[in-house]
This record gives sequence, structure tokens and C-alpha cells, in this order.
Amino acid sequence: MSTAPILVVCALIERDGCVLMAQRPAHKHLGGKWEFPGGKIEPGETPEFALHRELQEELGCTVEILRPLAPHTHAYATVTVQLIPFVVRLCPGGGQPQTHEHAALQWVPFNELAALDLPEADLPIIADYLRTVPASPEA
Repeated sequence: MSTAPILVVCALIERDGCVLMAQRPAHKHLGGKWEFPGGKIEPGETPEFALHRELQEELGCTVEILRPLAPHTHAYATVTVQLIPFVVRLCPGGGQPQTHEHAALQWVPFNELAALDLPEADLPIIADYLRTVPASPEA
């Protein structure tokens, strides 16, 4: 495929040992799968600006960016995407996430993320993220 990947930002919204996951509507590409909220970067936008815009549009909330994670590119049969992930938290007074565009939202404990039905492009992001989360106190 000679076309450039579609640049997509996504947010790992943390709260109380969980990450907010969003379920794609059944009628969309990868319908029913759970994903990190976010969306396409528009021309002239920085990834950070696009993330704030997308989360306001999709969830009606504002976030504080804590740190970026490494981008990952994935080629599906019909499209190639480059996911640009950020670990974020909700801003106080910035609204609670609402399902404006998704079928459902769910707070998922860190250690259960990989058990969800996820798009393939999200798997390396979860692996990277879990390496950055403090280890559980079992050691």
C-alpha cells in the first residue's frame, strides 16, 4: 500500500486504577470492538490539539495530558492507521465522559485491558502502557 497512514490520536484516560474504554457502534468499521477514545488528526492540527477536540466531541469532557506513548502503525485490509496515544486524566470540573458517538463506555482495570475484544492496532499500545503502570504489590 503506497498511501500514507491515517494519523489518529487516542486517549488512555486513567481513573482509580482503570482506563476508560469505548465500544465502537455496530455499523462502523470494527463495530462492537472496544477502543481508546480519540480520532483523526485534521490538517493543521497538532496531535495534542486533535486529542482535546476529539474527546470534547466524542465524550463531552476535557482532559489533562500526562504523557505520550510511542506511536504504532497498523495495516488493516482496507486502511493503514498510525495511532498516537496519550495517557491522560479527566480535568476537575471538565465534565464526565458521555457516549456521544460510542455504543457504550466502560472503566476497565489495567490488568483486564488485554481481555477485551480490541482492534488489532490497539494491542501494542496496551503492551506499552502496561509497562509504564506501577507494578502491583505482589513482589
